[in-house]
Amino acid sequence: MKIMTEQNLINAFGGESQASMRYRLFAVIAGKEKLPNVARLFQAVAYAEYVHAGDHYKELRHLNEGRVANSMAAFGPGDSRKNLGHAIGGETFEIEEMYPAYLEVARMQEEKGAERSFRWAYETEQMHKALFEKAMAAVEGDRDVELGPVHVCDICGCTIEGNAPDYCPLCGAKKNHFVAFE
Repeated sequence: MKIMTEQNLINAFGGESQASMRYRLFAVIAGKEKLPNVARLFQAVAYAEYVHAGDHYKELRHLNEGRVANSMAAFGPGDSRKNLGHAIGGETFEIEEMYPAYLEVARMQEEKGAERSFRWAYETEQMHKALFEKAMAAVEGDRDVELGPVHVCDICGCTIEGNAPDYCPLCGAKKNHFVAFE
């Protein structure tokens, strides 16, 4: 694997791993604030970020030594309003800067597995941002978000509110690959 794509995968793995843990912690805070749907949303997206980290990690199976991951992460947890702001900011960074650059490098270097992993994450982060923005609007109105069941594909992390589709729109996985957060 080419060095730039490899380092981008390492950095993306680090970022997605941190996002997964951060969202799990944010879910606990939302639960304490009696915002069960915001908590459930954070739990679902934490799982999707875990899937992304795993996809990136699998593409690094050729490595045999430790590496340094440089990734953007929001620090300083607070109430759910602040935490949703962190989440929206992180997703925006991934959508507008990180994944477009990583995708371009992977394409240029003809690293098909990395390109697929980055594309799945990029597409999913757009779904996450929209869901977090919906939650933020509710929390800013001093209420919990109205949220149907959230389904996450365990292959690519695709995150859908509502019923799970028969086939994942990103990776084509069958319906039984969706994990429900209800």
